[in-house]
Amino acid sequence: MLKNVGLWVDHEKAYVVSLINGTAQMSKMESDVESHIKTLGGSRSKTPYAPQDISAERKFEGRRKKHLRMYYKQLIKNVKDAKQIYIFGPGEARTELEKEMKKSKPLSKKITANECCDRMTERQIIAKVKKFYQ
Repeated sequence: MLKNVGLWVDHEKAYVVSLINGTAQMSKMESDVESHIKTLGGSRSKTPYAPQDISAERKFEGRRKKHLRMYYKQLIKNVKDAKQIYIFGPGEARTELEKEMKKSKPLSKKITANECCDRMTERQIIAKVKKFYQ
């Protein structure tokens, strides 16, 4: 059974298109990762020229990175049995996913391409994956 996979990845969601012997199956995964928010200031120190407290922002970013790593591990679990993996999508989520995949040697050999593209509809994603593997 020949299984090629195309992954459209964003920080919010991912579409996994599996081509099994020419037929396409698509699944969608939501990340549930909090979006970036701008924190307002910090607390002032009693002494002059002392740094402001920014620990809330660090905690938020750390929590966000942890959620993203868990999201990428779920994606990797879904595509680990593929023969070839094609990653595409907007932003930096695709490169972050590729770095996570390259931590595993057998999985890193399966990555065929990592391509930047705009937001797409589900039909456009399926068509792009089919065209890539023809």
